[in-house]
Amino acid sequence: MIPRYSRPQMTRIWEEDNKYKIWLLIEQYACEAQAKLGVIPASVAEAIAAKGVVNAAKIDEIERVTKHDVIAFLTNLAESIGDEARFVHQGMTSSDVLDTCLAVQLTQATNLLVEGLDRVLAALKKRAFEYKDTPCIGRSHGIHAEPITFGLKLATFYAEFTRAKERLLFARKDIATCAISGAVGTFANINPFVETFVAEKLGLAVEPVSTQVIPRDRHAMFFSVLGVIAASIEHLAVEIRHLQRTEVREVEEFFSAGQKGSSAMPHKRNPVLSENLTGLARVVRAAVNPALENVALWHERDISHSSVERVFAPDATIALDFALHRLGGLLENMLVYPETMQKNLDQLKGLVFSQRVLLELTQSGCSREDAYTLVQRNAMRVWAGDGTFIDLLAADADVTRYLSVEKLQPLFDMSYHTKHVDTIFKRVFG
Repeated sequence: MIPRYSRPQMTRIWEEDNKYKIWLLIEQYACEAQAKLGVIPASVAEAIAAKGVVNAAKIDEIERVTKHDVIAFLTNLAESIGDEARFVHQGMTSSDVLDTCLAVQLTQATNLLVEGLDRVLAALKKRAFEYKDTPCIGRSHGIHAEPITFGLKLATFYAEFTRAKERLLFARKDIATCAISGAVGTFANINPFVETFVAEKLGLAVEPVSTQVIPRDRHAMFFSVLGVIAASIEHLAVEIRHLQRTEVREVEEFFSAGQKGSSAMPHKRNPVLSENLTGLARVVRAAVNPALENVALWHERDISHSSVERVFAPDATIALDFALHRLGGLLENMLVYPETMQKNLDQLKGLVFSQRVLLELTQSGCSREDAYTLVQRNAMRVWAGDGTFIDLLAADADVTRYLSVEKLQPLFDMSYHTKHVDTIFKRVFG
């Protein structure tokens, strides 16, 4: 992932130094377990811990000859620990190192993603309570529907990202498995105790059956969860983009001193952060389909998954990490315009209360079909600019036959639509 959309905390997880540090630990812990079993001397693990050093550039140089990264790593490791190297990697296969390492890296990455989600959730909760009772128009098909509050809109997203966090925590648990089972996963040349020992040391669960590789349905589920989180990010980003449109302008991204919106038009204040989030969401979701395709490996293993994961495991986690923190900052600093929300609510001159008039007519003895006709014909006149909704209803004898002017007036009360906001907030926030 390019530096522009990367946070150093996340990129460090995918750097060669961290990868080889994990590889070293896997080999060291495996040797400790083998020593406990009496298979190799205890001095081997001690040598790795005390003298084991690898150099990424040297490994690359060796790999250009061996065409195998784990062999290149082991060759380089042998240079620092000497004769003890003959006991390293006994009974293991490359995937034992690669897949277990990937599990550690994905777990580390998920921990950072959880932090990002927590920042988004905290910002959503704070802003939701800040605007819990601020009325705004709810829209369906992009058209004014009925009143809601802006806090309720944000509470909806809080609930969505709460589900995202629950899924991510499950995905972290599901992906955090260790496989040290040797060629084709039979433990023929290595005791299962080694796997259990290494797993405990690394904070992983034991993979129940690993056919030389950890089953890729785990990875498919993990990256699918990342894709759903990305979709939620875009969902909120698109909402902000719509609400910032000049014709709406109910919210706006913070525009800092010295910021420029356009190279050509000095007046522009564009929703660039939320537009950027839409783009990053596409990057993360792009990992989902390849992850699903990686499930169907040949027999006990092939490496068709390997090149795919080397690209999208870093890119998807780095992009999502950056997006979550960008979204958190956007929400924390977002400008909200309650006056404009009220102005937009009033724009249709009372039409947003049409359903309540419809229901009250039916309660007063009018059939639903006739009530709908009466309400709609007056509503269409408002669309045409003939007056306010309540005035037109009050002048319609077919309406006042069921509802007097005195009975019509309370039907245009905003509080009717917000009376259950507290109930919803208790459901969402506890």
